[in-house]
Amino acid sequence: MTLRVMFVVLTVLTCGLLAWAAMLRLALVTRKSYNWILFGLVTALDVLAIALIGVDPGEEEFQGPGSAGMVVMLCTMVAAVSYYLYGDIRHFSPYRQQAQAQMQGQLPSQPHFTGYVPPQPQPQVSYGYPQQPAPAPAPAPAPGPARIDQVRAELDELSDYLRKQEGGS
Repeated sequence: MTLRVMFVVLTVLTCGLLAWAAMLRLALVTRKSYNWILFGLVTALDVLAIALIGVDPGEEEFQGPGSAGMVVMLCTMVAAVSYYLYGDIRHFSPYRQQAQAQMQGQLPSQPHFTGYVPPQPQPQVSYGYPQQPAPAPAPAPAPGPARIDQVRAELDELSDYLRKQEGGS
């Protein structure tokens, strides 16, 4: 994780000038031919960007070649950081390592659970205490309007009490 952050910060702080370093690490770690090709491509784009910036005739501001060089460098930076993070995270993923080990016959092909437990039916809890299972089915809930009337009556009672408190103090 530390190396991942270090290479991304190195690339961003140099505005893509050292993007080749992150791609070199990825190519060395993964040992894939397409990562070596991408390392060469990023290196060539960085050299091209430096050459374009170097031949720019502007003294204070970049002109055509210098601006093109900066665009190439910044686009290379964004692409290299994105691909580096994708490749590095994917390479060190525990799921990928487990799949490779299964393919090589080092692990049985049975699923390996790492702590996930499927949802279990939960007992009903009333005021913090689980209810005991009853042999008979639970009674049907009370009809809605009677409960609503009870709640209204309790709210009216509470309102009267609060009004008395307000008037008394």
